[in-house]
Amino acid sequence: MTPTRLLQGDDGPLAVRLAARRGTLVGPTAGLAKGYVQVNLVILPEPQANGFLRFCQSNPKPCPLLAVSEPGDRGCQVLGEDLDIARDVPAYRLYRDGRLDETVHDVAGVWRDDLVTFALGCSFTFEHALALDGLPVRHVDEGRNVPMYNTSVALTSAGGFGGRLVVSMRPYRAADAIRAIQITTRYPQAHGAPVHFGDPARIGIQDIRSPDYGDAVTIGEDEIPVFWACGVTPQQVLIESGIEFAITHSPGHMLITDIPDSRLALL
Repeated sequence: MTPTRLLQGDDGPLAVRLAARRGTLVGPTAGLAKGYVQVNLVILPEPQANGFLRFCQSNPKPCPLLAVSEPGDRGCQVLGEDLDIARDVPAYRLYRDGRLDETVHDVAGVWRDDLVTFALGCSFTFEHALALDGLPVRHVDEGRNVPMYNTSVALTSAGGFGGRLVVSMRPYRAADAIRAIQITTRYPQAHGAPVHFGDPARIGIQDIRSPDYGDAVTIGEDEIPVFWACGVTPQQVLIESGIEFAITHSPGHMLITDIPDSRLALL
């Protein structure tokens, strides 16, 4: 993660995107470009795009849709200027024939004219608001990727897509967890309020110490795990749906936009 340390939270979104484009940013983006919206990416061939759009509309909690590109377009003015979807993410995942095929740092070489990009809200967006309110974010403080878990919670199938919910976790003491719920409820386009807190087994998580994605973090004896819907959910859905070809961000490695967090916050 040392290349990530070259960037600070006060660096702007373009600086972070350019670092990813140059290949000098190779770690998770949590805590970077504070105050700006980070997004999950799902990139699909146009024939599957309409079906995935219906899936997002049926599952807005894990898939809060912020923008959809035109086929083949590697830029998206809604998200920012000087933005290259194929190069501005620290790590991408390539899916072929219903399986994760490889993780790469640049997808320009496999880009196609029929690819449609879906930008989905990310919980990294509300972490700045949590920190400003005196609620530290454990994985940021420990320099780790956010812990993420597969669950037993079924999604609404639509458009040929379906599967189970993936969640991210941040531990808080009970009073702080209540405040975290209040703060994140203001960000429905960044997953909003938690979907669960307390006993992880109730949503099918057997070992909180072993995330399916990201890194384990310290959970104090007086703390409870709080779970938010996660933008990694579509990645499991792509596998379970047997998609022929797709591109996503690698978990925790987001595209940082020029959109201020405040634009997603409800008053």
